[in-house]
Amino acid sequence: MSKGRILVVEDDFDISNMLRIYFTGQGYDVQVAPRGGDALMLTRKQLPQLIVLDIMLPDMNGFDVCRELRTTTRTSHIPIIFLTQKDERADKIAGLELGADDYVTKPFDIEELKLRVKNQIDRAEREQSTDAASGLPSSGLIEEKLRALITESKTWSYMDVKIANGDPFKEVYGFVAWNEVLRFTSLLMGEIIDNHGTPDDFLGHPGNDNFVIITYSEKAKELQQALLDKFNEDVQQHYSFIDRERGHMLRENKEVPLMTLSVGSVSNSTHHFADIREITERAAEDRRSGGAEDFEEIETSW
Repeated sequence: MSKGRILVVEDDFDISNMLRIYFTGQGYDVQVAPRGGDALMLTRKQLPQLIVLDIMLPDMNGFDVCRELRTTTRTSHIPIIFLTQKDERADKIAGLELGADDYVTKPFDIEELKLRVKNQIDRAEREQSTDAASGLPSSGLIEEKLRALITESKTWSYMDVKIANGDPFKEVYGFVAWNEVLRFTSLLMGEIIDNHGTPDDFLGHPGNDNFVIITYSEKAKELQQALLDKFNEDVQQHYSFIDRERGHMLRENKEVPLMTLSVGSVSNSTHHFADIREITERAAEDRRSGGAEDFEEIETSW
């Protein structure tokens, strides 16, 4: 099992290749971006659990990349370790003011960097800020976001998202395959948000088969339907050819349906919420009832 996803943002090929080879050998999934713009694009596609970020880049400096990540809701929680050519106090202060989590000066000791990377990922998981499998914000950050929703003046929709038939899949295919499904779901949700949502939208993973979406899009219905359609179609790639062809799994000689997604939603355009429990409970109830009733209310109100 991977120890986590790392994005290395470094235009020096020798350094980036060395870091890729070393951390891959340590059990991490590693992506490399030679430019700041590439880093922002890759981060939108799949959230890394940590970013190693060089300050000097050919298209934009690391400070600008950090600022963009910190001011975008979906990426604001990702730990960032800056790489710099020299031990400049001004650079360190500037980076820390932007929200960088750590600093390493070139030339660096690779063993020291390994410990710093491990410590930052472990800290994020200890503080329940990210889920190890999906890389998405987990319980602590979700609760923080929900508390902020209570006082939001903008129109928002909260979606309770659940993978149906995930437990039998896990029993038949195993935990490694299940973790791949969680990563796939995380990627898919990010893609749908990019196409139908807004830059301020939030994705979270409370745990196991449950996810949350908070969107400020006026097209929440289209977003929800696109998510359902895309998941129910693409999740079949995680099954064997035989299971895909017959349209179900066999478990203890009984037919088990393939995984699908169910979604329930609530919006402050139709309800006033006094606390976060009311938000989550109403959305869960809407999901269990099929999601249609609240959808009609939201669509009418818009």
